Formats: sequence, C-alpha cells, structure tokens
Amino acid sequence: MSFQPYIHGVSSLSPILVAFSLLAVLVYLQSAIGWRKRSRGRPLPPGPKGLPLVGNVHNAPRFKPWIGYRDLCAQYGDIVHVQILNTHIVVLGSPEVIFEYLDKRSANTSDREHTVMLELTGAHWNFSFMYYGPWWRRHRRTMWQYFHPGAVEGCRPVQRAEAHRFLYKLFKDPANFKKHIRYTSTASMTKVVYDIEGDDKIERQVTLVHDAQEGVAQGLVPGKYLVQFFPFLRYVPAWFPGAEFKRLSNKWRAAAWSAKYVPYGEVKETLKGRSMVGQLLTKLARAGLTEEARAEEEDVISNVASVAFQGARHTFSTFTGAFVALSLHPEVLRKAHAELDAVVGPDRLPDFSDRASLIYVNALIKEMVRWHNSTPLSLPHATIEDDELHGYFIPAGTVVFANTWACMHDPEVYDEPGAFCPERFIQDGKLDPSVRDPADYVFGYGRRICPGRHFADDMMFINMASVLHCFDIGPPLDERGRPVKIVPEWTNGLGSYVILQIADARCTITPRSAQAEVLILEAQARVPEAMARWSRSVLRDKDGVEI
Repeated sequence: MSFQPYIHGVSSLSPILVAFSLLAVLVYLQSAIGWRKRSRGRPLPPGPKGLPLVGNVHNAPRFKPWIGYRDLCAQYGDIVHVQILNTHIVVLGSPEVIFEYLDKRSANTSDREHTVMLELTGAHWNFSFMYYGPWWRRHRRTMWQYFHPGAVEGCRPVQRAEAHRFLYKLFKDPANFKKHIRYTSTASMTKVVYDIEGDDKIERQVTLVHDAQEGVAQGLVPGKYLVQFFPFLRYVPAWFPGAEFKRLSNKWRAAAWSAKYVPYGEVKETLKGRSMVGQLLTKLARAGLTEEARAEEEDVISNVASVAFQGARHTFSTFTGAFVALSLHPEVLRKAHAELDAVVGPDRLPDFSDRASLIYVNALIKEMVRWHNSTPLSLPHATIEDDELHGYFIPAGTVVFANTWACMHDPEVYDEPGAFCPERFIQDGKLDPSVRDPADYVFGYGRRICPGRHFADDMMFINMASVLHCFDIGPPLDERGRPVKIVPEWTNGLGSYVILQIADARCTITPRSAQAEVLILEAQARVPEAMARWSRSVLRDKDGVEI
C-alpha cells in the first residue's frame, strides 16, 4: 500500500492552516490540563447530555423553563447542570440546597453573571445586577438606610394615600385595572424616592421603568443573544445585518439612562428634602467633599434611587395574578369580606394597625405570592471562585438559578399546589409558622435578598386589604353578560426567566355597596392633603437630629 498520496496531501497543506491546527490542539490540551487541575477530578453536577462545543443549546429547557428544570431535578437530583456554549448553568431544585448554597455560602455565590448584553443595555450600574464587591456593598448600605423596617414605617402615609387613589381609579375605570395596578406599583416609590406625584409624572415614570426593565429581562435570558458568548460582537455597528441585539440594546440603554437621570435631575434642581434623594443630596452638600468624591457619591445616589423601582414589575405581576385568582374563587373572596367586615367594619378603610387582626387577609397575601410567583427561577446568582457542592465541581462564573417556583409548588409541602387556598397557612385561627412562608423565597436569597422587601410587603397588604374591603371581583362577562370561564395560564418562553405574567388577566370589579362607594370617594378627597402633609414632615435620625 502506497502512502504517497497521503504524504503529498499533507505536504500541500497551507503552513498557516497547519499552524492554526497545532495552535488549536495546544489550546485544547492546555484547557484540558487546566480544567483537570481546577476540578481535581470532581465531576460537574448531572444533567442532560450536551453536544461538543455548543453544550445543551438543543435540549436546555426553554418553554416554561421553571417546569422543565423541575422535571430535570426529578430525574437527576436537586442540583442540575447544563452548559450553553461556554457558560455553565446550575439550577437548584429544593429549599435545602438553595439555602445551603445561596444563603449559608453567599460569600461565593453573590455575584451576577458577567454578561455583555446587560452592559450594552445599561443595566450593569443597576444595583440588582451590579457585580458583587465593594462598590455593590456601598450601594447596599445607602439603600438600607431608607428601606430597613423602621425607615419603611415612615413611608406608610404615602402607601396608604396611594392605596386610596388606587381604589378610586378602580371605581372610575375598572376595565383598565391592569393599567391602575402598574401605576400603583410605581407611584408610592416615586413619591418616597423623589417626592414626585401627579398622574402625568407618574405615568412618565411607569413608562421609563417599564422600558428600562424590558432590557434587563431580555438581557438575562441565557443564550438568547450570540453576543453573550462572543463578546467581540459588541463592536458590530447597529446597521450591520443580523445586529438586532445592538439596535435593541441602544433603545434599552436610552430608556435606562432616562429612568436614572430624568427624575433625579428634577429633584437635584429643586432639592426636596423629604424625599430619599433630597435627603441624601442635602447631607452630601453638608459633607464638604472634594468635587471628585462628591461626583462619585452622586453616582451612588442616582443608582440607588433608580433601582428602588426594580420591584415594580414584580408587584404588577403579583397583583394581576391575585385579581385573576379572586375572580376564580368566590369562596375566598367571601371569607376575606367577612373578616374585614368583622375587624374593620363598614365605616372606614383598613389600616396598617389592623394587620395583626386580619389573619385570613394575611394568609391570602401569602397564597397569592405562592400561587403566582412572579420570579419563578429567581434572579441568577454567579459564583466568584471555583467551588464544590455535594461533591460536584462548580466552576467560577457559573450562573446559579434557584427554582423558586418548584419550591412553591412542591406537593410534599403544599397539598394540591395548583389550588388557590389561603387556609393552608392557617391553623387554629392563627397563621401557622410551621408552613413554609413564601416570603422566604420570593424576595431572593443570601446577600442578594431584595432590600426593598419590607416596603413591598407593606404595599401589598394595604392595597389588597383596601381592595378586598371595597370591591367584589368576579369573572369577565361576554357581550351578553354571561360569565366567561378563565383558565389560568402563565407566559411561556425566554422572557419568563425573569418575570412571570398571567396570560389571560380579565375580571369584573364592582363596589360591594353604596357605603363602599362613599368610603372610596371620601378617601380620594383626602389624598392631596395626606401627600402634602408627608412632604412637609421632618425626618430625624436616631438621636432626634433633623436630617
């Protein structure tokens, strides 16, 4: 047998091609040796089999991923691994492993994925998605000053007034209840952070926040844009064929800039001292810092102010789901009405002081958060250094999702998890502390837990209690006035990695009685003075010194 043709073929190869081939082999060998040294022989967590180079691009869950990953955990265990090109993804499927890794070992699991798409959308300065480190901790300290439980109590007059405004909007225009929920989800925070109110300005802020967060929602989806895996594509011009990601990111970046600087600039110009931003800027003016230090501190303030609205879409999603759930379960609505009638009575609206006595209403709020969890896979964490979990190797930079939805729909914990049943949280006429509290999951984990959770909890209570006290909520009606049966379905696809929305959110909303109408109108008439009184009030620090 002659080898001459083969030898001739090799000798005729381009020297450049040979050099590249040898270089590729050397890179592969170096990578393999480096991987072996890093992993010390420990395996990656189990998961579906991937393909060379591209990994699990073809079989990673994409349609209702929270359900797909739950099924993978049932097959492989509570720790599942997939790989999308060069990105390692680990999904945690049980409360035990979630709290072990994201809470108890948060020093190494508090980073965010270093994704080019988030940087292109302008979200990398967003406190929720900022990389973990000293700069992030500085933002956290600043935000905690204004959103710890004691500070949040000072926001209750604003939340109460906005809840009353919400009642009026529902009364005047019930068909557009989703629009009113979106408004209310943003209005209280806009007043507290910037001392800005008025329908036009709030609607502007709603639009700015929605557009800015759309970029975040899309930028966090694993594998959606090639630039996430080939960062050099960020330099492709927007007009280039196939560069839709660049055109979208330019749009979202402009929205993020506006959400950050437009309301901030208004407060900086007027320096309203009662708002969070006004107080911070006032204290900054007294601090005597250098121009450079002052500019840096202003950057922190504007970042923290804008990120305070991160929860608006979560609140909108949760409240929309609650209205649909109540329209489907009249027996739940009747029990809530009965409790409110007994505790609050017909002559006033519920207040924060009633909360401890409203056992069923509190259970209903827990159930609405559990049944319609707005963040089914949590916001993704990322590991800072190589790590080990239950004997498995977790490389540095691994994206870690907690399947919160699976925890909230675990039939071993919640009987008939698909049912809407507030009674599951009640035992002997009291809230049952032995039942897993959804609040331990839905606000995030470890050092990345939502710093605005106490504000959000208060807002959910005062709004839901007020709505339940004043309105009947039923199924939608067709053109002949007959009830339309709604089958609750949740949004599918890539965007659902971040915010879950209910697909068909229709219902009818009517006042419970003529007295309820009177309460709504009287409360609305008091809103302007309540807001003005809050703006005039003086905040003092723990020693009684005016801020």
